[in-house]
Amino acid sequence: MTHNTPLSPRPLHQLTEGRHRLMTTAQLRAHGVSAAETNERCGPGGPWQQLLPNVVLLHPGPPTSEERLHAVLLYAGRERAGGPAPGGTASVPVQPSGDAAAPGPVAEALVTGLAALTLHGFSSAPPLPSLEVIDVLVPRLRRLRTTGCARIVRTTALPTPELVTGVPVAPVARALADAVAELTDAGVVRRLLTEAVRGGHCEPAAVVRELNRARLLSRPHVVDAVDSLVAEGRALAEQRLYRTVREHGLPEPLWNVDLRLPGGPHLGGVDAFWPEHAVALELDTRTHRQQEDETVWAEHARKREHLERLGVTVVHLTPRKLRDCPEHQAAVVRTALMAAGDREPAAYIVVLPR
Repeated sequence: MTHNTPLSPRPLHQLTEGRHRLMTTAQLRAHGVSAAETNERCGPGGPWQQLLPNVVLLHPGPPTSEERLHAVLLYAGRERAGGPAPGGTASVPVQPSGDAAAPGPVAEALVTGLAALTLHGFSSAPPLPSLEVIDVLVPRLRRLRTTGCARIVRTTALPTPELVTGVPVAPVARALADAVAELTDAGVVRRLLTEAVRGGHCEPAAVVRELNRARLLSRPHVVDAVDSLVAEGRALAEQRLYRTVREHGLPEPLWNVDLRLPGGPHLGGVDAFWPEHAVALELDTRTHRQQEDETVWAEHARKREHLERLGVTVVHLTPRKLRDCPEHQAAVVRTALMAAGDREPAAYIVVLPR
């Protein structure tokens, strides 16, 4: 046998022994099953069933949740270049994230919406068997339609997939936005957004950025949920900051204070202040919309410049950095405190509770 010799078709009984027992019609043809034979087997009382266009379930009973997931991905994914691999299972090839040098195709269909949140471990998302449809994210120009248990969601650029139990899934922030786009229950939306932050899945700014991109921030029930989300994210960031200061042996600051000049104007509030070192710390918990607001940005810049003119060093930390690398953030603060002795004494500043 040479490398050009085609593989012999597998017996039909072996096709039903795969893990998911799903195949596309192209894969069945590669195994020697004609279109006419496939149609006959998918007919009334037959041993197979057509679950989605060109996707065949190789048993007569209802599909499992796993089979529905993989059927949706088979329907929305492209065939491999050079034709389907014999014995291929119902999966969409995906390049693992973080391995830039690894060869191989990139997923062209990702599970998103509520199904993706369930796979990510959200307790507030419904279990897979209760979902009538599974949202699948595909490039905008793909010629696909919503049908059966597959609801097509289009995007100009697919996000980097995350593999969950072998299934290519949209990142949490994107999956949330796609789920919220189909939800009208304010309580459900609020629970999902809160769990995203409280469960450590992503930062509020990432969620707001995706909601803004999807043009969902004009919906009143979404705006109310985002307000709760931002408050939740702020509280968690403050807890991380307290823990970072104490676990890394930093001097205890004055927490959440307002700064003023004696008899003069209000300089602004800060999250932590070390008066002996003239070092102030601010948590940057602005949402994506606030970051793009020139008025909000100008106010932040004005406060920082004013404090630094008075000899106060202002350290900015983000919730994400506090979560991902608290040791490095503690080192940033410690460096600012140690450098205080090399600076000119700061102006006298009145510190008041905020």
